[in-house]
Amino acid sequence: MGTQTASRLQTLGIPSVLAPMLEIRSLPVKLPDPGSIQALLVTSAAAIPALPESHRQVPLLAVGDMTAERARAAGFAIVHSAGADARALADLAARLLQPNRGPLLLAIREGLGEPLELDLYDRGFTVLRYAVYAAAPVSTLPEPARKALEDGSLRAALFFSADTARAFVKLVEAAGLGQSVAEIDAVAIGEPAAVALRRLPWRSIKTAAHPTQDEMLALLR
Repeated sequence: MGTQTASRLQTLGIPSVLAPMLEIRSLPVKLPDPGSIQALLVTSAAAIPALPESHRQVPLLAVGDMTAERARAAGFAIVHSAGADARALADLAARLLQPNRGPLLLAIREGLGEPLELDLYDRGFTVLRYAVYAAAPVSTLPEPARKALEDGSLRAALFFSADTARAFVKLVEAAGLGQSVAEIDAVAIGEPAAVALRRLPWRSIKTAAHPTQDEMLALLR
């Protein structure tokens, strides 16, 4: 996701610094046979590398456009984007799929996904929830981020999840660089991320109207 965003910024003539706040690792899990499921539901692009080639022909419903693009690049043949959040993903499933045509496989991060599973269940679907990847905060502030904070070269920082926002705040405070964000605008993908960022004295905190990359990049103009 970070590389894709950096590429978009480059086309806009905006230099960028990549500083991942989470370490992602795929989990060894055996998924149900692809012929036994109606569709795959994915709430993050981080889940895509963990999905086997055997499931590439199963229709995939992605939470947003970036995740959908990642799925297409990985070879998934039928991909639909909800263009928003988990609720929109459940709405998309209700429009495109039928409860009596087989279970949905929800490929999710370890420890997450229960609210979406229950939402789909309330709509009549059978849901198979599988944790296909795990994420943990990095232990130290990435050097590119530290350097950019110290030399004052950043004008904005983008946060694509509440987890990355919380990790950034914790690492910046541990590095004694909290005041370095005073002339930087924070751009949050949603309110939970914005709330986590309020511990630091940003010049401003802007929240995307919808949880998409396009909405976040629009806030940089």
